[in-house]
Amino acid sequence: MKTLALSNDVRQIDIKKRPLTAAQLELLYQHSGSYEALLNKRAQKLKEIDKSSLDEAAIKSLLLSHYTFLKRPVLLYKDKLYIGNAKATVAKAKEALDG
Repeated sequence: MKTLALSNDVRQIDIKKRPLTAAQLELLYQHSGSYEALLNKRAQKLKEIDKSSLDEAAIKSLLLSHYTFLKRPVLLYKDKLYIGNAKATVAKAKEALDG
């Protein structure tokens, strides 16, 4: 997030202190097209779960249950969603913010 140089008008939410609401998750879902796209597949808690039973409904429940299941950072800017910290994703987000 530091590399993006966010302006003061960008609202940041600390999901550790204020977990995602169902409405916020639904908004992210509408932009991503799936709950799986929002899932942090490296989450330690995911190792405790039978992955064969993970469908969209189960993933949605996980995302609402604990912040570690959400791939971060998540940036919703000008109706575009940027999820995760892959170099390409960060570059696209930076380009959108700078553009």
